[in-house]
Amino acid sequence: MTNKRNIIFALLIISTSLFAQKRIFMMGDSTMADKLIFKVVKDSISGDSIFEPFPEKGWGQLLPAFLTENVQVKNFAKNGRSSRTFIEEGLWQQVIDSLQKDDFLIIQFGHNDASKEKVDRYTTPEEYVRNFTMFVQKAKEKGANPIICTSVARRRFDQSGIFQDSHGEYLDLARNVAKAEKIPMIDMYEKSKELIIKMGDEKSKSLFLHLKPGENMNFPEGKIDNTHFNERGALLMASLFLEGLKEQNITTLTEEIKK
Repeated sequence: MTNKRNIIFALLIISTSLFAQKRIFMMGDSTMADKLIFKVVKDSISGDSIFEPFPEKGWGQLLPAFLTENVQVKNFAKNGRSSRTFIEEGLWQQVIDSLQKDDFLIIQFGHNDASKEKVDRYTTPEEYVRNFTMFVQKAKEKGANPIICTSVARRRFDQSGIFQDSHGEYLDLARNVAKAEKIPMIDMYEKSKELIIKMGDEKSKSLFLHLKPGENMNFPEGKIDNTHFNERGALLMASLFLEGLKEQNITTLTEEIKK
């Protein structure tokens, strides 16, 4: 069943791109990015190479599942990118060169920008604001519609079961740019935080990449990852984004949500 679902999602994305009239460009990090559908691994018993479903999904990857074929989602988000490295690696140039009048541009960075210990991707608060402001203003110049999203929350509870905030000042920095530039802002952090808290410490594991040893051959020793989503988590994050579109009354897109 899982294999069939993965194939259906892949075909959905391909078919959507052929007929779409409206376009959504997405730029962000691994929580939004497209992930592999399958990965070739060695069977530990037979030694044969097999296609094993890859369990990690980004919420931008699964967004097309909710939208009609009239919308094309072009997902430029990449693992490990901050707003700074997205620019330095030429990804931003690819986006702005492709962006056209009336397109939508979804901007969500923060996980990697805030990582001081990872100097290859860390972005100072000042740089972060400059980058976000530039993204928005350049999109406006093309006649496109930028939308800022705050970063999705990590699953972090203390020993008492109390949720622990993450991303620090970068959340307010993103919110402030949206306010200054008078554009829509979808607070994915608060939405995902509310969902995680509502589910609680134990049940919220079902949204993230929590695998037991032997459960998936991509991670034979198991995996505990409280940042990246499995299919269920990515689908729920995408649904929170759509909820935000409705709250912002962005009817050009909400009228394309499947009934």
